[in-house]
Amino acid sequence: MHEQRREEAETHQVGDFFHGEKRYYDRNFEITVVKIFSGDCYVTHRPDEMMVTVLGSCVAACVRDPLTGIAGINHFLLPGAPGSFSRTHEAGARYGAFAMEQLINKALALGASKDRLQVKVFGGANVIDNSAMIGGRNVEFVLDFLARENLAITASDLGGDEPRRIHFYAGTGRVMMRKLRRKGDRRIIEMERQYESQINSDTVDGDVELFV
Repeated sequence: MHEQRREEAETHQVGDFFHGEKRYYDRNFEITVVKIFSGDCYVTHRPDEMMVTVLGSCVAACVRDPLTGIAGINHFLLPGAPGSFSRTHEAGARYGAFAMEQLINKALALGASKDRLQVKVFGGANVIDNSAMIGGRNVEFVLDFLARENLAITASDLGGDEPRRIHFYAGTGRVMMRKLRRKGDRRIIEMERQYESQINSDTVDGDVELFV
């Protein structure tokens, strides 16, 4: 019995994926963690899941229907509709217009009501030093999109120049946000540069934690 428990703990070790999925059981939080990367969109009806993503210039929208408990999150890098830039479903999710529509439609397909959706938005920092100001454009886009769709924002933290880590709890709708200020975490900037280029062709010192 002792040996079985040890093997179980090793299988679900914090930080490891298992069964080839982008999820793992975090014994510290005692919850299943689903990792969300650039271009991802994920919706769940399970209250025992926590969605986690890291944002630089990207924006993530978290939605939840408090009646059904259906919750979801997306993560996009570029604001505009894919248009001629993308002809595939997978590539389209990298763009804000597609990512937002995909998130809402997936939530509705599971049984959520658009009238009840609570929306929280994060990210859009101008971490990439160029004239494109992608972070600012993403912020402008998501605010405009939500206004046009008559979706009220219940919480947000947008803009600035610092990356963010987001923990979104499906069961309660709570979001834990941490601003990443240590130089080591600026690797996010390089990852976003690489990702932008691809589209077009931990405990941190000095963190700020917000609970919304």
